Amino acid sequence: MAQTVIDCCNSALQRVGATTILSLSDNSAEARACSVAYDSNRRDELRKHHWNFAITRVILAPDATAPAFDYLYQFTLPGDCLRVIRTADANLDWVVEGRKILTNDGSTLYLRYIKDVEDAAQWDSSFYNVVCAALALDICERLTQSNVKKQQLVQDYEDALRRAKRIDAFETGPEDPVDDNWWLARY
Repeated sequence: MAQTVIDCCNSALQRVGATTILSLSDNSAEARACSVAYDSNRRDELRKHHWNFAITRVILAPDATAPAFDYLYQFTLPGDCLRVIRTADANLDWVVEGRKILTNDGSTLYLRYIKDVEDAAQWDSSFYNVVCAALALDICERLTQSNVKKQQLVQDYEDALRRAKRIDAFETGPEDPVDDNWWLARY
């Protein structure tokens, strides 16, 4: 069975000991709490780690207009980009400002980034548990007013995040570190 937004919200609600919902538009405190907190928690958790299922590659062309100063070229980030991981050229000097990447190299930019994966069915199951735990932690105060329950949920969230990162790391091959000036000085 595919994971859904409502399944994720209901998992979070069960963790706090609240009544489950059928829709985010239900007329209940539980549905309103989930509706407010779900999307921001999902995006926040995606940004926190280089989740393999959310990594996307794209080739960008430089914008027609140049930055006002310091850099010669700018590239517009894709609309679904939540976090830039790196460019293919490890020696390229670049910076993210707003929804642009600024650089002094005007050729095409090979970019890896974390994509905003909205469809819960596309998530890794470990990431799904992290989002459920984060959502439960976020809505706990509003629905239970229990500090004891919230402390328990903090521990549950930290455990879920640690497990998910470890599992995700097993699917990532080693990356060579960038040769920086300090390292190259020995030659």
